[in-house]
Amino acid sequence: MPLHVPPAPAPALRSVLTALGSPTAVREARTPSLRAAQGPASPELPLPVHVLDRIGETTGPSHARLTGWRFLIRCGERAVAAADTMLTPDGWAFSHFFEGPYITSTEHALRQAETLPKHYQPRLLSVPELYMLTLWLHGDHTADPATGHPAADDILVPLAPAPPGIAAHRPHRVAELLPVLSLRLTPARAATTLLA
Repeated sequence: MPLHVPPAPAPALRSVLTALGSPTAVREARTPSLRAAQGPASPELPLPVHVLDRIGETTGPSHARLTGWRFLIRCGERAVAAADTMLTPDGWAFSHFFEGPYITSTEHALRQAETLPKHYQPRLLSVPELYMLTLWLHGDHTADPATGHPAADDILVPLAPAPPGIAAHRPHRVAELLPVLSLRLTPARAATTLLA
């Protein structure tokens, strides 16, 4: 089934286009792949980035909050980098360019998701307590991409590199994966989470 990629806020897209088009303003921020890119680079596949807090808490659901939008930067046939935006008091603003394994892994997970039998809204879900990033396939593909929490039947696809013991690119229902992630927290991390 096709994924329903939500449109990014126009100011977020404009900030990335401005950064891509500014040879002087972001020269230091460009990645080696962007500096070496031949031809025009374009931002594609905007994905809302949510952070999952308090996965070790036993009282109530984990809390996901929108922290930005990520755009894959395509040059020719492949994504060579990504651009993150963040919400500031003045609205959406460019944050930084980066490259690395999460870009290829994100593309791979999105291709996997397109073969699933149900419609989903793709999002990224970061789990900072475990240094983990997942593709979050939200079952309500018409939802506001800035809101919501992982539902029990939503799908999470860990991106590579995944934490030890968690297989990258293996889809899991939220109800199955979150308990495993909670067990992955060390006792010190879990206690810190509960005290926060």
